[in-house]
Amino acid sequence: MAKFSFVVLALAALSAPAAAQPYPTKPVKIVVPFGPGGPADVYARLIGKELSDVLKQQFVVENKPGAGAVIGTDIVAKAAPDGYTLLMMSNTHTTNETLLSKKPYALMRDLVAVAPVNSSDLVMVVNPAVPAKTLKEFIALAKAEPGKLSYASSGPGTPYHMAGELFKAMSGTDILHVPHKGSGEARASVIGGHVSMMFDAVTAMKGHVEAGQVRALATTGMTRSAVMPDVPTVNEAGVPGYEATIWLGIMAPAGTPPEIVAKLNAEIGKIIARPAIREAWAKQGAVPMTMTPAAFTTYIQGDIDKWAKVVEKSGAKVQ
Repeated sequence: MAKFSFVVLALAALSAPAAAQPYPTKPVKIVVPFGPGGPADVYARLIGKELSDVLKQQFVVENKPGAGAVIGTDIVAKAAPDGYTLLMMSNTHTTNETLLSKKPYALMRDLVAVAPVNSSDLVMVVNPAVPAKTLKEFIALAKAEPGKLSYASSGPGTPYHMAGELFKAMSGTDILHVPHKGSGEARASVIGGHVSMMFDAVTAMKGHVEAGQVRALATTGMTRSAVMPDVPTVNEAGVPGYEATIWLGIMAPAGTPPEIVAKLNAEIGKIIARPAIREAWAKQGAVPMTMTPAAFTTYIQGDIDKWAKVVEKSGAKVQ
């Protein structure tokens, strides 16, 4: 009996370290429900690389675009709640809660908030062939030729789509929405002259403006962008009260252990707080966001409520 007890204790001692192994013990997947090249993809890869270095496990980014971010988001919503499948989300998701009534998931029911990442203004750009050098000239052109001008977006419910619909509602213009599969495709359409205009993240479009591939008419914050100080805001250039931004964050399947959520939140917060990262993001026009999981949950719900009002006011619909 004593020998048996010793064996049991020995086996228990051997298994204890395995049971106590800290998260993560295997690669973690970050699903980006948008195409490559856009802000969500770029910052998911940066956060993933930094988490890989700190937590000594791979954080692998997988792009799963389609249906206005619904396809990739549903994959995460249905994944095991063990911390090994994460979602890079944006305010596309908060808009979709109102705009898309038949989604296979509900954001605040099927996912939990982990951590915000950053936010940035958008910039309204036109192809150089569009005969409008200012926002007021563009509005006059749109009113003179209703439905002739068009704007690109990366799909229904995305910040680019909602920025366009809000602009139409507040400026009294009729501009055709041309949705694309991703922001990269939408950007290429405007640069190529296939679509007249686009609202795009400053972080993604700044280089194209500087290269003369598009003309910037206005940015979308209430104050001028620090990286485009010579470009007026939509608010000051012709549409008082207009404001639209893009923000990014991380969520996980509902039921993910709170200790894993807390660990990810803490590590992402440390990454975002690094001076080198904050300096690099400032040059791109991205503003770091740091909140606890509880505060981020409140923030997401507040954004859902905000965009529900915008969807109602603008009359935005999924085409």
